[in-house]
Amino acid sequence: MILSKKLIFVLFVSISVLLVPASAIRGFLEKPRNTKNDGYLSYVESPEYRNSQECPILESNLLICDPNLIHVAMTLDVQYFRGSVAAVHSVLKHSSCPENVYFHFVASKDSHFQELRQMVKFIFPSLSFKVYIFDEFRVKKLISSSIRQALDNPLNYARTYLAEIIEPCVERVIYLDSDVILVDDIQKLWLISLTGSRIIGAPEYCQANFRTYFTDNFWSDSKLSKVFEGKKPCYFNTGVMVMDLGKWRKGDYTVKIEKWMKIQKEKRIYELGSLPPFMLVFGGEIEGIDHRWNQHGLGGDNLVNSCRTLHPGPVSLLHWSGKGKPWVRLDQRNPCPVDLLWVPYDLYRLGSIDSFDEQEQRAMLV
Repeated sequence: MILSKKLIFVLFVSISVLLVPASAIRGFLEKPRNTKNDGYLSYVESPEYRNSQECPILESNLLICDPNLIHVAMTLDVQYFRGSVAAVHSVLKHSSCPENVYFHFVASKDSHFQELRQMVKFIFPSLSFKVYIFDEFRVKKLISSSIRQALDNPLNYARTYLAEIIEPCVERVIYLDSDVILVDDIQKLWLISLTGSRIIGAPEYCQANFRTYFTDNFWSDSKLSKVFEGKKPCYFNTGVMVMDLGKWRKGDYTVKIEKWMKIQKEKRIYELGSLPPFMLVFGGEIEGIDHRWNQHGLGGDNLVNSCRTLHPGPVSLLHWSGKGKPWVRLDQRNPCPVDLLWVPYDLYRLGSIDSFDEQEQRAMLV
């Protein structure tokens, strides 16, 4: 459906006002500063965000192990880099203590590794972060083809190995996909309790048909399907998770997920990439959190790039899971209305290529 520029602008302004929570720390749009233009990469430096007076003071000698840090894990690659930058920008913009947020980026060791790390440093000069090399060979032999080729990227499985990749002193992390935007303070998500033996906190969607995520090969094999006996498993999206890495390490949950991936290679028990192994291990044992923390599906489904509307209720995090990505649709000048909520966090191609006002106008074109 093609929308007029006037209608898209009205939708953009209206939805933006509705989305921003009362506790939002800063307004949406701020003039960016310097520009970096290196071939296919062209970004501006992010505005600098500072802690409020109420924020805990970090101990400089503890660095990554400081107990007052909020730890966020994401992947980095060329294809989704623009999305990752926008996600980081949104976290900082709405955080009450942005200087206390530490980012753990996981990237493949390829020809772009050093360049991606340098670009993060340029775009976010004050950001506390580390880039880790992901051993793709370990997981490649376990990956089975899924319904969409993008889901077969080894980096999609990096979340399974965070407990091994990140330093042992880090016992909790928030994992975020690269196609998300926060419009609320990430500290609220960080403070969610994982009760009892719960290892993962995520919004659950119990109205979804859980059986459809696994094949008849799985459900007809009682030895396999008994994994859900005595449980009430619900679908959850692994693109936004609060993870207890301490409990994960003690329970050796990486090995448990790999076990199901090996079974998948032999019997084809699911079709959807890295998600089903998580559901097999953690289904029915998730700490359910408010749906406002994952307004997912904004990219359409896994096969069709279609426009979706926001789910009813308050919003703290927008997630363009599915085939369509906002930066792609914007560049094609055919954005969905909800894509315009992503624009204020985009730091790509501002400055020397387009003025800031021209970039805003360009996003309104269809």
